[in-house]
Amino acid sequence: MKPRLLMSLKTLYLAIYFLIMAFPLYWIVITSLKPRKEIFSLPIRYWPERLTFENYANIFKVSKFHVYIGNSLLISVIAALIVICIAILSGYVMARFQFRGHKQIMMAFFSTQMLPGFISLAPLYLLMSDLNLINNRLSLVLAYTVMLIPFSTIMLRGFFQRIPSSLEESAMIDGCSRLTALIRVIIPVMLPGIASTFIFAFVQNWNELFMAVMFIDDESLKTLPVAMNAFVMKFDVDWGSMSAGTVLSVIPTVVLFAFAQRYIVEGLTQGAEKG
Repeated sequence: MKPRLLMSLKTLYLAIYFLIMAFPLYWIVITSLKPRKEIFSLPIRYWPERLTFENYANIFKVSKFHVYIGNSLLISVIAALIVICIAILSGYVMARFQFRGHKQIMMAFFSTQMLPGFISLAPLYLLMSDLNLINNRLSLVLAYTVMLIPFSTIMLRGFFQRIPSSLEESAMIDGCSRLTALIRVIIPVMLPGIASTFIFAFVQNWNELFMAVMFIDDESLKTLPVAMNAFVMKFDVDWGSMSAGTVLSVIPTVVLFAFAQRYIVEGLTQGAEKG
């Protein structure tokens, strides 16, 4: 096959793939800008006759949407930061030291990823109830932290294994303790991996629904996924408001990816390299 024809076929394939992937996002944005009567009109309108922001105004009018966004940001950022601090230490230990039970611990970390998350809902609810943390943001912070530490440790362990141990050994010869060498020498080199892991943890926290529904009943403490779920009513779905809320809920993650894009690409590249 001629190189020019092959390149044309690749371009066509990528264009079709992009359209298939981009269409759901386009449809959500367009639906959020349609009047209610046009959302259900037949034949389907792929571009509204009149653009309107009434759906965006409605979600702030009928609910405390700004409060939900604030709660989600606060919980997601705090939980992700705690996860990163713990996973850096645990990932470093698992990468640099061999000890009795090392393989078993790694197997246990991997095993946690094979279990559906809802299995832990009942015991976690009983635990949070005993600790008087129901209707408390701290319950979600603790739950998200515990759930994400294993996989975050696995991720950072892979990045640590790519860094020569001679770096911290040289720093320790110069008088640094192991912890100081980790903070001053290894972590700056690890920034792409840390950024990738932080974003993974943040997105998981931001999108989590089941625990937020179980642990939080107070309207002023609810998170964004719980608020989005409220638009699904018994006999109807408010598609306009839900689409507007979805667009707004995507913005923080898009901004985060935009600022950390360079670190994400470097982190994925490092993680894909073979030693």
